[in-house]
Formats: sequence, C-alpha cells, structure tokens
Amino acid sequence: MGRLLALELAREGHRVEVFEAKSADADGAAARVAAAMLAPLAESAITEPGVVRMGQYGLTRWPELIAQLDEHIFFQQNGTLVVWHRQDMADANRLCSLFEKNRRINPSLPALQSLGAEGLNNVEPALQGRFQQGVYLPGEGQLDNRQLLAALEKTLTRLGVQLHWHTPRETTDFTPGSAGQPDLVIDCRGLGARTAWQALRGIRGEVVRVHAPEVILQRPTRLVHPRYPLYIAPKENHIFVIGATEIESDDMGPASLRSVMELLSALYTVHSGFAEARILEIATQCRPTLPDNLPAVRWLDERVLQVNGLYRHGYMISPAMLDITLQILRSGSTELAQRFDVAVHAQPAHAAA
Repeated sequence: MGRLLALELAREGHRVEVFEAKSADADGAAARVAAAMLAPLAESAITEPGVVRMGQYGLTRWPELIAQLDEHIFFQQNGTLVVWHRQDMADANRLCSLFEKNRRINPSLPALQSLGAEGLNNVEPALQGRFQQGVYLPGEGQLDNRQLLAALEKTLTRLGVQLHWHTPRETTDFTPGSAGQPDLVIDCRGLGARTAWQALRGIRGEVVRVHAPEVILQRPTRLVHPRYPLYIAPKENHIFVIGATEIESDDMGPASLRSVMELLSALYTVHSGFAEARILEIATQCRPTLPDNLPAVRWLDERVLQVNGLYRHGYMISPAMLDITLQILRSGSTELAQRFDVAVHAQPAHAAA
C-alpha cells in the first residue's frame, strides 16, 4: 500500500518520502511472503461480499498499475483450479455450495465450471489421472509480488521519491503541517502500526517456495484441505509458492514442522514431479488484521491517515484500497468505500484534502 500510494502521489506531482523499517526487499512485510493471487470467487468462501467486489475491481485495475512501472511484472489471468481427494469430498461439496451462494449474492462473478477427470485433464494436463473431480474458476489471476515490489522501488526512484530504508518511524515522529514537516502523513505499516491502532492483530501464515523444473502448471491450483485453504501458485521459471497456514498468532518465529509437512505433503499429492523440487525458502509472516477481518481507513488526526487491515487479501484488494485512499485525499469523501463497504473512521471536520 505504501509504495502504490507513493507512486500515484508522485505521479500527480506531490513531493513524497517513504520511510521503511526494513530493506527495499520488504523483508519485514507480509507483502514479500504472499503468493499474490487475485481470486475473488475463490476467496468468497471465507470473506465478505465487499472484499469480493474489491477483488473484481482489482483484476481490471492491476494491468493499469503495472503498465506504469519500469520493469516486467508477471501477471496472469488464467483462472483458478480447485481439486480434492476422495476423502475430502464432503468439504469440497460445502465449498462449491458457498461459491454458488456467493454468485447468487454477486451475479457479476463468473460461473464456476464443474469438471470430471477428462475436463481436468483438458484444463490442466499436468494433473492427468491424479484427480477425478474439480472446479474451474474462470477469470481469476495472480502476479509476482517480488517483481512488483522491485519495480515499484525502481519507478519511485526515477520519479524522485526519497526512499529511506532501515528507517522505522512512528506517527508521533512527525508534526505534519508545521515548518519543515510534511503536509500529510500516511501510515501503511501493517502490524507496525499497532502502537497507534491497538485493534490490529497478527494472523500467522507459513509459506514454502520451491523450484520444480519437472512441473508445469498453467494457473494457481487450490487443494481442498480439512484445516485451511492450500494453494500452489506457479510463477515464472518453474518457481512455485505453496501456502498458507492460518493461525491466530503474531508469532514471527520459524515455521513449525507440522505446517511444513502438511504443505509439502499436499504439494506432492498434487503432482509427483514436486518430489525432486528444491526448497528455496520456508517463510513466516503475520497478516495485519482488524477485529472484523476487513480493511479500513482511519484519520488518526486531521493530517495523519492510516490504511490497514488488508488481512489475507492484500494484493487482491490493494488497488481498491489505493483508489479509496486517493479519493479521500482529493475530495475528503469516497464513493468507492461505500461501494465496497470499507469503513472510513473518525474523519475530522477539517481533514486536509
């Protein structure tokens, strides 16, 4: 959120500075660990309709945002495949019922396509013979988050944005509006903002990255799992992101043996070629989450604006949250927040536009 906002504000001619607690690689942020899937219908099973509408908005907005950047970004919109093993049939049926229910709530979502063994082989030949049933969710997408973060850094530098790495800041370090200070502070620190937004909590997630030259998947594949949604997101050059556990905890410690075994066992059952994959990384991060699991914008005072609570949907909903924030800054109000049911808290009467 911080880099996207900095880019848009710099392009509008504002003088922008970015303060980041860690490095340019975003090594302290959930943004680096995430799989960056853009899957509103798939996520509709576990979130609210407003978040789903934000995800649909993001699918059309992301290509516009990527086109502004100075480097190649992997972006794919080949849909999502959901598969399951026979013993998980009951869970799969419940999941598909949720998809259908959410399509009735939001008819603009594409219709899921039920697939038998032959249909699965046609959609994803690499999985031939491994599953007898599945569903295909057309139109869903993904991008490469690490390429995006690097491209944003490069483009911000070209635009003259001052980037301060390894420079943690609190909102209280600034007195916006006074001499030598910024006119406005925008706080996008995720869990780093808990000193000012105490309702934030962490939802721990563990993710594995592997290099598997023997495997070709054409789209993100989700495996129905009794404990949490598991996904395999294929990136360029046979890199795959596998995740993600979801644990009510802000523990940033190393991944547990149980979680890694579950992720890797599921990976192998999807495609035997993963047996020879090389593990590149086992990463842990915590998603910044508000009590209702929904994002929000909040005026801390008339010159400090906070954007937070993107939870597990960061890349899916960040274009919508970006444009909501820009509307607030430009006019003091936002039609998009109403459209997407995003809370805008405690806006002072004299908030600076």
